[in-house]
Amino acid sequence: MNRRVNPQAAGLIPRRSFLAAALPLALGLPALVQAQEKTALEKIRASGVLKIALYKDNEPYSDGNMAKMTGLDVSLGQALAKALQLSPSFLPFDAGENMGDDLRNMVWKGHYLGYGPADVMLHVPVDKYFMGENRQAFIFAPYVREHLVVLSNAKELDSVRSPEELKGRKVTVEQGTGAASAMMGYGGGMLSSNVSIFKSGLEAASTVLMGKADAAFVSLAQAEAAIFQMKLDRKDWSFSKLNMPGVPPNGWPLGMAVKADSKELATLLDNALDAMRASGELLAIFQSHGLTLAAP
Repeated sequence: MNRRVNPQAAGLIPRRSFLAAALPLALGLPALVQAQEKTALEKIRASGVLKIALYKDNEPYSDGNMAKMTGLDVSLGQALAKALQLSPSFLPFDAGENMGDDLRNMVWKGHYLGYGPADVMLHVPVDKYFMGENRQAFIFAPYVREHLVVLSNAKELDSVRSPEELKGRKVTVEQGTGAASAMMGYGGGMLSSNVSIFKSGLEAASTVLMGKADAAFVSLAQAEAAIFQMKLDRKDWSFSKLNMPGVPPNGWPLGMAVKADSKELATLLDNALDAMRASGELLAIFQSHGLTLAAP
């Protein structure tokens, strides 16, 4: 009876030689698979789409649903995608309990309900401490510096140099914001009885523009957007910076975030933003929304 000969069992190939021959083949398989796996940027290029995470209910930066998003960050996202020769796809989301939750859900992990993550998220504070607490994401490319202002009618309340000047004045703020907390808590609640809380900063600012309140403590972007939407003259309104406990005196820069291992994508986005700033395209985007491009 003929039998198939096992060369190793028959002693024709020493065991050591057999293992030496087989080991490179076994070790080569994972390396081959790894070599064939596409990088994050290659996957994006292959899809032809740049997925961009944007906050809902964040006028004037972003607002609306997936079918129709509007705002400055929408325009910026479209311009960045175009610079990378990609089509933008927006992933609007509700703000979580904190920014760390937002980065986890929209940048490096994805929501437990299966939504996200995106390739890049806009409107992210570029802060060293925050960056150190969220190392799964890479935060970069500040494109504007935001800060809080007291919006008032220049003819009736030209400037506000201290919170005490708002005593007896009707002041409006946006719910759930640092501005609201600062105004309500100042001086042990000295101003709380004069403060009215609105759903959005634009609504709070609009009450001043309509003469229904004396001042609004909102972001500069919210104040300017309200004036722009109502087609009023910016020169008729005062924007006072007010130093209060818990409020960053110099404001805060806003930038982008990608997954920590997507540095290649971050470099391309950063370069695209620099080119837009140099060409004047970034300034034009801000002006088209009635906003000031404050250097980050």
